[in-house]
Amino acid sequence: MSYIDWIVMSFTVIVIIGYGVFKTKRSKDIHGYLLGGNEAKWWTVGLSVMATQASAVTFLSTPGQAYHDGMGFAQFYLMLPVAMIIICITFIPLYYKLKVYTAYQFLEERFDLKTRSLTASLFLIQRGIAAGITIYAPSIVMSTVMGWDLKTTVILIGLISILYTMSGGTKAVHVTHKHQMIVILLSLFVIFFILINHITQDYTLVENLKIAKAADKLEVIDFTFDLNERYNFWSSLAALFLFLSYFGTDQSQVQRYISGRSIKESRLGLIMNGIMKVPLQLFILSLGVLVFLFYQSREAPIFFNSQVLEEVRLSSKANELASLEDTYQKLTQTKAQHQAQYISAMRSEDFINENKYRALIVDNVSQEKKVRAEVKTLIKDLNKSEKREMESNDKDYVFISFILNHLPNGLIGLLLAVIFFAAMSSTASELNALAATTTVDIYKRSIYADGDDAHYVMASKGWTVMWGIIGLVIALSGNLFENLIQFVNIVGSVFYGTILGIFLVGFYRKHVGANETFYAALMSQVIVVIVFWIDILPYLWLNVIGVVGVLLFSEILLVIFGRAKS
Repeated sequence: MSYIDWIVMSFTVIVIIGYGVFKTKRSKDIHGYLLGGNEAKWWTVGLSVMATQASAVTFLSTPGQAYHDGMGFAQFYLMLPVAMIIICITFIPLYYKLKVYTAYQFLEERFDLKTRSLTASLFLIQRGIAAGITIYAPSIVMSTVMGWDLKTTVILIGLISILYTMSGGTKAVHVTHKHQMIVILLSLFVIFFILINHITQDYTLVENLKIAKAADKLEVIDFTFDLNERYNFWSSLAALFLFLSYFGTDQSQVQRYISGRSIKESRLGLIMNGIMKVPLQLFILSLGVLVFLFYQSREAPIFFNSQVLEEVRLSSKANELASLEDTYQKLTQTKAQHQAQYISAMRSEDFINENKYRALIVDNVSQEKKVRAEVKTLIKDLNKSEKREMESNDKDYVFISFILNHLPNGLIGLLLAVIFFAAMSSTASELNALAATTTVDIYKRSIYADGDDAHYVMASKGWTVMWGIIGLVIALSGNLFENLIQFVNIVGSVFYGTILGIFLVGFYRKHVGANETFYAALMSQVIVVIVFWIDILPYLWLNVIGVVGVLLFSEILLVIFGRAKS
């Protein structure tokens, strides 16, 4: 990185974080600290909800997902607007009516303390793990591409998030989220136009899109019913349960909108998120497709994690890697020729040759994937034979590699600041929610109920630090999974179905009592963990199993308990 990049990155991070801390240092009571005094306007709520969901994982992993597998991941978000409408109608009015600090307070009103504590505990487990992932995700990439020590990078991102979340609570999170999202969106649009300018130097935009389509990168919706396929139209229906649980019962999101000025402001903020999220996700995925097109006229790296690639070049597998790189280079040249012939046939309306060269492009892309898969196998073999710990996945390095190697100085620093922002925004939301849930649902309710506001503000700050340390420990012991954005959703799906099932029983099954719901939730959670462990269904369906399990078992237990009483 150049000095300009360092200056831009440091200045952007310091100014926005410093402004957020300065504007919110007066939070003295628990209402101001946890709910920001209910001062958030609808656009602040909307941007904060988006920033909480749009972690660094989103900006690092999603373009890489599209580069390798196309736009199909967008199907995951198809039902999100529907979830926003349901939450606006059902969840928000109830939370405001009960004047809750956390979503789980409702459960004691409806059921009993043990059901509230169980649900809060499930949230704390899954969100505590997720906090570690959202710290680890940008750290592993930033440390690799910038040559920083991984542990130092993890600690730096984690400590900054802990400090400004602890200092200002929910209001600090809101203020920084608003400015972070503005910088993030503007930066992504700049990259979009730079990529468009590059790819249209040789072919028109329409011709580039034809190439992307031939390489099977533009298919958004797949109606094939296949339970083994993670992303299709049918799995998007399962994702509805994930969204209802995430936005309706996950305190990291609930805390964003119950701090709005009114029910109307909170609803408008969620509707804003529902309207913007799908186009935003399509836009971020399109960046990955544009990066793919960018490399059609240039040789793409055979493996995007350059640090790992250099280690392999210096290892006992160096000759095998050199042979694969030679094959990959020839494939790239052949593919470029076939693309030129394809566009030429298309321009001259030679449909026979157009179909011929389209098929050859598909074959070229398939062969390139096989060569890249062999490189990953080399890395895994080295890890096994020489007891190394090199990452064999590079999906999360595609976008950052393009940024570092092909963007102008200054913009690189701004984009790295964006990655820091995205990491800190989601981490701050999680720490804020973890602290609120621990303070209100566990500490105040079951451990120390007689404290004053000052005591609980200090307790919230203490829990923020504790959960931050737990997140750091998880991050410091993390591994890069197949794709980080998928892993975050997998962790959530293990718990979200059960949590949502409890809330749905509370909302709609008025005849079902506390004991039936509590034990049904335990049974459902055990089944979800077993199904996840033996890996017989894509992870999105775990949400459905969790919800249906709680609803079904609670009715069965109601009959059994009813007979026992009689």
